[in-house]
Formats: sequence, C-alpha cells, structure tokens
Amino acid sequence: MGFVSRPLVIGGGLLSSLTSAGWFSLFLPIRVEGQKMEIEALWEEVRELSLGNSGKVERLESPPSPLQFLRDFVSQNKPCIISNAIHHWPALSNWSCDSYLVQAMSSFSSDQLISVHLTPNGRADALVPLKENDKSKDASSSSTCSDSLCFASAHVQRMPIHEALSLISSGGNSKQIHSKVVAYAQQQNDCFRSEYSALAPDCDPHIHWATEALGCLPEAVNLWIGNHLSETSFHKDHYENLYAVVTGRKHFLLLPPTDVHRMYIREYPAAQYSYFQETEQFRLELEKPLRYVPWCSVDPYPSLETKDGQMSKFPLYFNGPKPFECTVYPGEILYLPSMWFHHVRQSPDCQGRTIALNYFYSSPIN
Repeated sequence: MGFVSRPLVIGGGLLSSLTSAGWFSLFLPIRVEGQKMEIEALWEEVRELSLGNSGKVERLESPPSPLQFLRDFVSQNKPCIISNAIHHWPALSNWSCDSYLVQAMSSFSSDQLISVHLTPNGRADALVPLKENDKSKDASSSSTCSDSLCFASAHVQRMPIHEALSLISSGGNSKQIHSKVVAYAQQQNDCFRSEYSALAPDCDPHIHWATEALGCLPEAVNLWIGNHLSETSFHKDHYENLYAVVTGRKHFLLLPPTDVHRMYIREYPAAQYSYFQETEQFRLELEKPLRYVPWCSVDPYPSLETKDGQMSKFPLYFNGPKPFECTVYPGEILYLPSMWFHHVRQSPDCQGRTIALNYFYSSPIN
C-alpha cells in the first residue's frame, strides 16, 4: 500500500515540512491495517485451498486408490479422514479386552515390559509453569526463557502390560502409584514394532494404499494408549502421518503450515518430571546441561483464570480463523499431512481407554 503525497493542513495552516519519519508515523496505522487485511485474506485463501469452501475435513467412505490419495490429498497437502479403513483388523474387537492384551503380550515374553509416561496432569511434552525453586540461574536470567514456562517431558516407567492397562484405565487409581498420577503409553520411537510386536498380527504392518502412493514403507509405527486426561499440545511433524483409531475417539484441532506465525513458537528450557513412589510426589527439574526447545506457545483450551492473558498474548491465534476440528472414530484413519499443526484430546471407550496406531511415512515434500 503506497503513501499519499499531499500537504497536511493543521489548524488552518499548511504544514509543509514533515520529516520522512513523521510521514511514516502518520500513515503507519493505515499501512498496518492494510497488511492485516492482506494477511486475513491469505488465511482465507489457504483454508479454501486446503479444505474447500466447507471448511471441514473431508471424509471418505472407503480407502482411496493410491493414485487418488497422492493426487487429491498428498500433493494438495490436504488432510482427510478415511472411514472403514481398518475394519478387517482383529484389533478392533480384540484390543478392548484386557485379558486378550495381557495374554498376547505374555505369550511373546513372560517378563515383557512397556514404557508408560507419568505426569501429574496428563500433559507430557507440553509447556508447564516452572516453579521458582526449579529454576536454574541460567534459565531465569536467559532472555529466551518465556514467562517462566518450561517444556516438560514425562517420567517414564517400565511396567507389565496388566499394570499399565489398570493404571491408564483408572485414571491413576492404583496400589502402586498415587491416584494423582496420569499414565499414558506414548513411547513413540517405533514402539509398536519393538515393545508391542506381539500384537502385530492384529493389524497391518503398513497402510497399503499409502505405501504405494508414497513409494516407501513407514519409518515408524507407534502405539498410543491413553485416557480422558491424556492430551497432546500443539506441534507439527516432519512426516506424513496416518493415524488409525482402534478404541475410543480422538479429537483433533488442525492448522495448516502457513499459520506458523499464529503458533508463537518460542524457545523454552527443557525439563524432566521425576516421580518418587515413597513420597507419592513429582519433581520437575531443568535438564543439565541446559538446553532449549522451540515449541508452540498457544494453549487452545485455556482455563477461565488464564483465558484473558492467553488472548492478549496470542491475538493472532485467538482472533484469527478458528482451527479445523475433527473427531476420528474407531475404524477410521486420519491422514495428517507433513508440517500441519495439530492438538489432540481423546474420549475413552467403556474400558476407560483410547487406543490408536500411527504410521509415520517420509514426506515426498521434504
């Protein structure tokens, strides 16, 4: 937007000598408003290109052909949900039964342990307040430390599958661990093919139409077992993600990669939870040596106490277009393109759990 070059009349007199800085300050609000309108127009164009005029994540009633998947979704960087995608998996009926899971895992190895992530609130790999006594001198004095928050990783404890299932389903009410603990089996790092390989016959080793379309096998397959408190904060992945829900429901908020500026990605000091069964308490400590993690600052579901502060600190998110929302049901797969930001909550089944598998494929875009 160009500046208007004409004399400015003030108080009946002609002001003919304004510095360039003066002109800039006078017309800065006009320029900023114009830029804001351009950004908002860009948001709308990207959303229309991503998901069309409906603004909803498209649902396919059956798996696409490899060509359709590549042409209509991967090349368009466009998410979709595929219904009836895994109806042939025995997991859909078997994995709701504790006795089946325990027997299957035990038949592979009687002493097989799985990694369970423990937090006081169900939010691992997320931003949490850093208490004064947890701060190091370096972190508290660093200009990159934002608002005394840290990026907290869960305490990881290895346990038998029957203990893990009981702990997750009960929301933390266990003889071994205090009821304030929230457990989430979310080890990642290809955990399904390592820790849960005994369950491999119950599902496909890869998503066939996606494998053919992308020209490669998945680099990692991960199993997720959580409850109603398990939550994943806004983040993005550098992989094409095929996310299959087996039990319960997963609720996603999605934003395209072009909305990166609305995520307010900042550097936060990395910290680690430790859990002490003797005292039934968590301790959150900064990692040593100190390192920083770039992470999305926005909490899309702030509490009543923090909502006003969140909205004033992150106006581009709260005042901009709403994220795309979708729920993935048992038997469905969400295709989540590389670099899309996503936040995840879940609703458990009658056993108090949500179980899902995700397949990470190398992105052809990358």
